[in-house]
Amino acid sequence: MGLDNFERGVGLFAGVIALILSALYINRLRHNTNLIVTSPLTKSKHCTRAALDQGYKMVHLFCEKTVLTHPSHWWPQFLLIFIVGLAIIGFSLWRKRVGVAVCGFLLGLALGVAGIVFLFLGGWLVVRAFRLQKYGDATFAGSGRAAREINQEKRAAKREGREPRTRSKKNDVVITPPKPVESKRYTPKKPPPRKR
Repeated sequence: MGLDNFERGVGLFAGVIALILSALYINRLRHNTNLIVTSPLTKSKHCTRAALDQGYKMVHLFCEKTVLTHPSHWWPQFLLIFIVGLAIIGFSLWRKRVGVAVCGFLLGLALGVAGIVFLFLGGWLVVRAFRLQKYGDATFAGSGRAAREINQEKRAAKREGREPRTRSKKNDVVITPPKPVESKRYTPKKPPPRKR
């Protein structure tokens, strides 16, 4: 179940977006930067006593302070985004659905709110893989049509009192399930006929 051309394009686009996000960290990797950290407010909309002791100040309804960060603070996140972005591009080029979906989930969880797009990518690929496996078509319209055909066939088989037939996904040939062969060793003996 490799990626089709549309999924491959979406995967490549997501990988490029991840590389652009990692490029935003380059300025922070060169020299020390200031980071604004916020703290939760009390119910009366003031900074807590502990926050005030740590240097937080009330600024426009936010309790915040400025922290000087070293470039080493940003390296792990930069490397994570960069490496996973390259992995998404690589798996997209090799048409590996599972690799793109897993990398999308990883990056989505690592980025938090900014990673919703990557979580959506991973979930979308998983849903399309499920449709492709179950109905033989990954598109919404195609899988819906196949599901309706399967349901109609099941209803018709139920009305006629026979077993529903299964479809082969490769060449769309209808296959009837084979009847099991009786085995002398494992087949239970038939009960003797009743006497009248």
